[in-house]
Amino acid sequence: MYRYFIHLAYNGKPFHGWQLQENAPTVQQFVNTGLQNLLKVDINVTGCGRTDTGVHARNFYAHFDSDRKMNGNELSDLCFKLNRFLPLEIVVFQIRPVRENAHARFDALSRTYKYYISRRKNPFKDDFSYYLYGELDVELMNEAAQEMMLYHDFTSFSKLHTQTKTNHCKITEARWEAEEHDLVFTISADRFLRNMVRSIVGTSIDVGQHKISIKDFKNIIEKKNRSDAGYSVPAKGLFLQTVEYPAGIWL
Repeated sequence: MYRYFIHLAYNGKPFHGWQLQENAPTVQQFVNTGLQNLLKVDINVTGCGRTDTGVHARNFYAHFDSDRKMNGNELSDLCFKLNRFLPLEIVVFQIRPVRENAHARFDALSRTYKYYISRRKNPFKDDFSYYLYGELDVELMNEAAQEMMLYHDFTSFSKLHTQTKTNHCKITEARWEAEEHDLVFTISADRFLRNMVRSIVGTSIDVGQHKISIKDFKNIIEKKNRSDAGYSVPAKGLFLQTVEYPAGIWL
């Protein structure tokens, strides 16, 4: 068997996330169906993670196996034909061979997400940002972001009753930046919990609105209770930005 990585991106608005679901359109469903129609065999792609309903991905990776060894021209042709099959909201950039034991999820070294808050009403950004009226103390929000990097257990920001064995994550980057009329939160970690980024952003907004202090923010993390944290912001402002892999997986 030969293993291939798919590099793709998608607008998450019409999909119920990446993962296959019964009676709901997902990104994985369309990619599976496209490859099955083109390769004439059963294909079940494995994604680098799970994005929730409405979440976008600028860079996403998935792998699949085939008994066919395809060269560069064949993979380029497969990529072209797959894009013709897929809906407008999904684009495949490249399909490339990897080591037979390379894994899109487990070999990922880090993932980076961005969350966009629009500070001015804009109908052309509504599908891709969260419009939030009022002032925010960005300096204080950045102070809270730096405090997060001192912790490892993020149960307080995780969706309840998930199947993960641990809620430990290593955050390596967390910051807020102004970009024109947007406020952008960037966060990188070795792994993320379900709903983690959106609940972190919601709690950070509480800090920025002076509803809670930095001490309160730290106490929320330490209590490991989701009900103590802030609200989960809308999915439409969240993007999976990048996924990093070790150089040795590529052929």
